[in-house]
Amino acid sequence: MKVAMLDPSLFTGRYDDSLCAALAGQGAQVTLLGRPMRTTDAITPQGYSYLPHFFRCSEALRARIGEGRAFRLAKAAEYGLACALGDLAPLTATDLVHVQWLPLAPADGLMLKRLKGHTALVHTVHNADAYHADAGLQGRGYRALLDLFDALVVHGDTTRDALVGQGIDPARIHVTPHPPMRLATATPEELVAIPAPAIPRLLFFGTIRPYKGVDLLIEACLQLWRAGQRFELALAGKPFMDVAPLIDAVAQAGFADRIITDFGFLTEGRLDAHMARADMLIFPYRHIDSSGAFLSALHHGKAMVTSDAGMFGQLPDGVAVRTPAGNAPALARALLPLIESTAIRQDYGARARSYGEEMGSWKDMAVATIGIYETVLAARA
Repeated sequence: MKVAMLDPSLFTGRYDDSLCAALAGQGAQVTLLGRPMRTTDAITPQGYSYLPHFFRCSEALRARIGEGRAFRLAKAAEYGLACALGDLAPLTATDLVHVQWLPLAPADGLMLKRLKGHTALVHTVHNADAYHADAGLQGRGYRALLDLFDALVVHGDTTRDALVGQGIDPARIHVTPHPPMRLATATPEELVAIPAPAIPRLLFFGTIRPYKGVDLLIEACLQLWRAGQRFELALAGKPFMDVAPLIDAVAQAGFADRIITDFGFLTEGRLDAHMARADMLIFPYRHIDSSGAFLSALHHGKAMVTSDAGMFGQLPDGVAVRTPAGNAPALARALLPLIESTAIRQDYGARARSYGEEMGSWKDMAVATIGIYETVLAARA
């Protein structure tokens, strides 16, 4: 079975790599199509092929013009042209195209319509609201694209129910639980670059977007700092929102020495180093279906504090400390016992690690995914 795995912008490179390797381990001939690799990427294909099919020109410009508006416009123009007129042979020469992310819905529609009828189409819907209501043009028309696929893969009932509520036939939706992931392990040099904390350290890591609730986390921390609690907060990842007012608020309150910022596209090893140094990992999301960041952190055995949105609300009791989504005072109350007690942190950390060890494997995911492929291909035949 020849499969083209499609993630043009490598939005979920660790997920893609894990799934492609597992599918190859089950005998599938897999090619992952994305953009040219960056130094921050940690994909090393095992048993599958990687093709930098998208964004070759704009990525070549990235080092010279940065990642501002000019770069984004260049990417959009290049991608739109590729979807409308570009070479689709690497996709049409397969039995099935499995799309992980659709980075620009108006352009994606052009490509999908060109592919329709030439190969089977499967899409993993990582979140029913793919762009979390803050994408503008990027997500315009995304819902209509879902009707072009032969099958949709989701990771839980939250996403499935949302899609059914949007009028999608339940028979086209397949639930495959998301296995835990592991980022590249931090090197000794990367560990040294992140100083060990002298007081308890909270960590938020990953891309920083409005729906992830970093503003709520900072509000909760300010409440606790003003009440005399001693701890520090680390923010590690690439902001896709203006974070300057948040950092300024901390400084103006007199707690600039309590916040650590490491902004930018970070290597997996550097993120792994941040997790190794932290005492608690915080996921204050306003809304989410599933969280790859959460699933990539379980093996560290750190106390987790989450909102009750999406997959977090369905976690077994005791895996994480849960708080109502969007509620900063409740988040502060949840953080307080963990800040004050090493024993409580260690207990919750052990539960998180145990939960990760009990979850399914990527082999299980690959077997289930190939079963979906076979069902789709049989229906087309």
